[in-house]
Amino acid sequence: MSRMNCHPQYYLRDGNITFHVERTLFRVHRHFFERESLFFLQAFARAPQGGTTDTSAFRLDEVTAADFTKILWVWYSPRGSLSEPKEHWLTILELSTKWQFLDMQKLAIDELEKLDIEPIEKITTYDKYKIDKLLLLPAYKLLCKRTTRITDEEGEQLKVPTLLRIFEARERARSAAEGRRAGQTSADAGDEELENILIDVFQLNSRATNQQGTQSQARSDATSTPNVNGAANGHRPASGSGSVSEKTLLETVCHRAD
Repeated sequence: MSRMNCHPQYYLRDGNITFHVERTLFRVHRHFFERESLFFLQAFARAPQGGTTDTSAFRLDEVTAADFTKILWVWYSPRGSLSEPKEHWLTILELSTKWQFLDMQKLAIDELEKLDIEPIEKITTYDKYKIDKLLLLPAYKLLCKRTTRITDEEGEQLKVPTLLRIFEARERARSAAEGRRAGQTSADAGDEELENILIDVFQLNSRATNQQGTQSQARSDATSTPNVNGAANGHRPASGSGSVSEKTLLETVCHRAD
């Protein structure tokens, strides 16, 4: 068995729960995990003696020691030190969603909203974690106002329903602009006009609807059965490529959306 190392920063003398991540031991405070994560609350209930000593440490698979430190950083970093790069907050968003740290997930979203993220990346990221689509209005608008078409590569990253709605919004914005002056494109539509089109196309006219969807997903996730290796039923992402018909549709929309 390989030798374990205690983390230099997060193996705390007064800690009362030990985690084993890769070849590193973390000893921190249990109450953070019990207070903020139903995932870990259930895991601890299933193994009451787990993590009480280094030899019985909770093993977390499918996460690196470096990424686990980012979760701990949220609790143990000095106040006012939240200025971190995009990748830092994307990691926190991923793990907080996986482990159902809802307050931490909200913090990650709030910090990501302050950053300049390319529209395609922002849309795919927010869709992946089922974040309120109203927050994507600026990204949708940027795609609609672009004078260049959506590339094949970008189209591959977007889900087909999203791509079709972007195309529909661009067409409606172009028609509205041409109604005032011939030869106009979707880029010539007014901001308020385009925003109203997008709200209609993406059915974003009720913030409550988006919030209910997020809360419903959180409740669904909360019913997943956690185990001590850090995985939960229902959290493994589906894999596989789109069907041939979807790919054909994708190519058609990408080349027409100019």
